[in-house]
Amino acid sequence: MEKPRQGFWGLWNTSFGFFGIQIGFALQNANVSRIFQSLGTAEKDLAFLWIAAPLTGLLVQPVIGHYSDRTWGRFGRRRPYFLAGAVLATLALVGMPNAGGLVAAAMLLWLLDASLNVSMEPFRAFVGDMLPGRQRTAGYAFQTGFIGAGAVLGSLAPMVLTDVFHVANVAGPGELPPSVRYGFYIGAAALFVAVMWTVLTTREYSPEQIAAFADGDAQQASHGDAPPSRGMGAAPLWIAAGLAIVAGVGWLGLDKPVYLLGGGLVAFGLAKIVSAALVRSGRGGNALSQILADLAAMPATMKRLALVQFFTWSALFIMWIYTTPIVADRVFHTSDPSSAAFNEGANWVGVLFAVYSGVATLWAFVLPRLARAIGRRNTHVLGLLCGAAGFASFLVIRDAWWLLGAMVLVGIAWASILTMPYAILSAALPAEKLGIYMGLFNIFIVLPQLIVSSVMGAVVGHFFPGNLVWAMAIAAGVMALAAAAMLRVARDA
Repeated sequence: MEKPRQGFWGLWNTSFGFFGIQIGFALQNANVSRIFQSLGTAEKDLAFLWIAAPLTGLLVQPVIGHYSDRTWGRFGRRRPYFLAGAVLATLALVGMPNAGGLVAAAMLLWLLDASLNVSMEPFRAFVGDMLPGRQRTAGYAFQTGFIGAGAVLGSLAPMVLTDVFHVANVAGPGELPPSVRYGFYIGAAALFVAVMWTVLTTREYSPEQIAAFADGDAQQASHGDAPPSRGMGAAPLWIAAGLAIVAGVGWLGLDKPVYLLGGGLVAFGLAKIVSAALVRSGRGGNALSQILADLAAMPATMKRLALVQFFTWSALFIMWIYTTPIVADRVFHTSDPSSAAFNEGANWVGVLFAVYSGVATLWAFVLPRLARAIGRRNTHVLGLLCGAAGFASFLVIRDAWWLLGAMVLVGIAWASILTMPYAILSAALPAEKLGIYMGLFNIFIVLPQLIVSSVMGAVVGHFFPGNLVWAMAIAAGVMALAAAAMLRVARDA
C-alpha cells in the first residue's frame, strides 16, 4: 500500500510552516551582522559572533531527529517540535533587536537559531512521512517555494518599512533603526502564525500506518536501530587531532576562534568513549549511542551527498557573513555602521537576498521538470555552478543594480540546494528513521559553518585586510568544488 497522493492544499498545509521559519532565518541572515556592527563589533570579529548559529544546529538537529522518530502522542510525531520551536523563536525575534550589548545579542542569536532548528528539522522528515515516494521531489520543491517566499518577506521588511511606511532607518551609535526593530516584530508574528497553520491543518500518520506503507521509490530496508559499537573506534585519533589544533593556535599564531574547532573534535572523541562505556555496561539504548551508531551506518548515497553539502554550505555561510560589509564598502563607499550610507547599503543587501530568494521560489517549480529531463544529479550540478558564477561576479561588479544579476544566479543555486539533495536522500533512507538521518544530514550543513566561523576571520584578516571582496572568491571556488563532488552521486539518483 502506498501513501495517498496529496493534492494542492495537502502540499500547501504540509509545508506552510516553513514560510514562517524562513522569515526568521532571513531576518537573521540579513540583519545580524548589522546588529553586531551597530553594537561595536569589528569586521574581523563578525565570523566569530556568528558561530552560535552553526554550533547550535550541530547539537540540536540530530537530537531532535532522534527523538522525533520516537515521539507519538495526541499531537502527533513531528508537530510538537514545530510548535515548541515556534514559540521560542518568536520570543527570540522580539528580543534580538532590543539586545543591550554584544553578550545579550549573541545569546539571543543562539536561542533564535536553536529554536528555528527545533522547528525546521522535523519539517524535512515531515515531507517524507506524509508524501509517497514519487511525489517527494514536488513536495520538497513546494517547501522550497515557501522558503523563498518567506526569505523575500524577511529580507525586505526593514526596507519596505522605510520606503513605504516612512519608518526611520537611522539610529544613534549603539542603537538599531526602528525599521529593523519593527521588522523583527512583524517577522515574529508571521513565524508563529505560519507554523500554527501547519500544526492545526495536518494530521500525521501513526507509526503503524507508516510501517504499513510501501513507498514507490524503494527506500533502503531497515531492521531497527543500528547496533551501537562497544569499542571506542577512532576516538583517540579525534582527540589527538583536536588537541593538535588547539596547540597549533598558539604555535602558529592563529586566531582564538580556532580553539573551538579543536575543542569540537576533542568533544566528539570523548562522546565516542562515553558511548562505548555505556554500551559495555548494558545501556546501549541511550540517545548518544544510538545517534553515533546511526552516523556510522549512513547509506552510501548519504555519504556522497554529505561532501557536497559540506562545500555548498561553506560557500553560503561566507556569503551571509560578508555580503553586508562588502556591499557597503564597494558600492556605498562606507564602513561606518552608524552612517546613513551604511544603512542604505544594508537595506540593499536585504533586496539582494530577497531577489535570490524570489528567484528560488520560482525556480523551485522548474526543478521537477528539469530533473525528469536531465536527472536529479545533473540538475543539482547545474545549480551549484550557477551559484559559483554568482559569487565570482562580486569581484567585478561595483554597481548596485548589476548585483541583482549575480543574485539571480545564486537564486537558481539556492532552489536546487533546498530541493535536490533532500529529494535524492529521501529515496535512500528507511521510513522509520527519516528524522534521525535528516538530523544527521544537517551536521554536514552546520559543520562547515562552524569551521567558517572559526577560521574565516583569521583568513580574511591575514590575507585580505581591508579588502573583504576576496571572501566571495573563496566562496565561488568552494561552490565549484561542491559541483565536482556531486558528480560522485549516481546519475540516476
